[in-house]
Amino acid sequence: MKAIITGASGTVGRALRQEIEAQGGTAIPWQRDQTPIDDYAAMEAFVRQHQPDALFHLAVPSQSTGRADEGRLVNIHWTGELAWICRQLGIRFVFISTVMVYTDDAVGPFTPDTPPDAAEGYGYEKRQAEDRAFYQNPETVVARLGWQIGEGAGSNNMIDFFERQMQENGQITASRRWYPACSFVVDTASALIQLAAMPAGLYLVNSNTRWTFDEIAVALNEHHGDRWRIVPNDDFVYDQRMIDPRVPIAPLNERLPNLPRK
Repeated sequence: MKAIITGASGTVGRALRQEIEAQGGTAIPWQRDQTPIDDYAAMEAFVRQHQPDALFHLAVPSQSTGRADEGRLVNIHWTGELAWICRQLGIRFVFISTVMVYTDDAVGPFTPDTPPDAAEGYGYEKRQAEDRAFYQNPETVVARLGWQIGEGAGSNNMIDFFERQMQENGQITASRRWYPACSFVVDTASALIQLAAMPAGLYLVNSNTRWTFDEIAVALNEHHGDRWRIVPNDDFVYDQRMIDPRVPIAPLNERLPNLPRK
């Protein structure tokens, strides 16, 4: 596979790039300082130059440039432009969305038929971006992701959160009544590559089929040599799981065999 990746320096972007290259493919990062996201001609020329099999759009406005309404520019406008370019050039467009299109008031577990309800903020912008992508390019693949699990701190993943909580609070409080949508980032990357070859549509990418945050935190703590203090509670009650049997991703207990059997 030859693929262009926006957000290639992010948590999932780095893993996706590594997985493509490990499979013998070519991953081309999108450099916004070289190809501006508000210059349609430059964007189309960049995609035409490389002629990829797929374009994975993972970028988010994580680092502000001070532009007005930057969230909408990155999350919605850029998404629509890329979807259209891929449609015109016959390139598979894979847009990476988020479980945050559902609010804490939504009733999970979620399926592809569950209507998203986010009405403001990042989740709402991602909802709008999904609609925009499908409008501009009906052959789009949209993949909603949950919380990613990496192997260390330094990026936006669950292990980084654990490290920061220990530094700030000396413990990690983990609800026994929250079922988070989450996956190991390496498994997410592998699933995204496979989704690029699947029929257009909406997919939910999640490895947590049945475990609470407390159970996951305890299993991860054992996996990492008991380096954190996990304190269970019942403060947060939410079933955030995303269920989609079509997505080729392993359940969490394949990487964390010490999870409880249920």
